[in-house]
Amino acid sequence: MADVNSTVRSLPLASIRLAPPAKCGETIRVLEALLNEARSGQIVGIAFVAMYKKRSYTVDLSGEASRNPTFTRGMVKALDDRLSEMVRAR
Repeated sequence: MADVNSTVRSLPLASIRLAPPAKCGETIRVLEALLNEARSGQIVGIAFVAMYKKRSYTVDLSGEASRNPTFTRGMVKALDDRLSEMVRAR
């Protein structure tokens, strides 16, 4: 009977590779579209939440979203309403 340890030691290391994390094409397309709109002057402010791997996140705002917090709270409430609808639809 072959020694299991010697068989494992003889395996090439290259055969054990982790796949690189997948990029989120949809997220990249949305961010690029928003960037183009900001560069053209159409977007004058932004409030955002960004989700990272392992469920960490960041929140921030800039431009008119920062200078007009009342309007921004309304925008964030609209996002909250959309998310509530998505949760109820599940």
